[in-house]
Amino acid sequence: MKIKKGDTVEVISGNDRGVRGTVNAALPKENRVVVAGVHIIKKHQRRTGDVRTQFGIIEREAPIHVSNVALVCPHCDRPTRVGYDVAADGTKARMCRKCKEIID
Repeated sequence: MKIKKGDTVEVISGNDRGVRGTVNAALPKENRVVVAGVHIIKKHQRRTGDVRTQFGIIEREAPIHVSNVALVCPHCDRPTRVGYDVAADGTKARMCRKCKEIID
């Protein structure tokens, strides 16, 4: 998956279109990411016997599909597609498709 935890992404489709946030979790098996402040759901949590459990109506971020977000390049500050650049020693690094800079 081309988006990792800690990346800044912009939502490109859906109700939260145009919102930027950081990736809190990447779920590569499901092709989904959890973005801070995006796709907030309300979960109705029942009280359990455990004292430390939060109960009531809990708001939290739900995973969204990775195709609905675009990585924001730290150099040109625009949402972009991600390419790969293979160095001479064989290492592979993510690359911005718009400004051709190495992302990490």
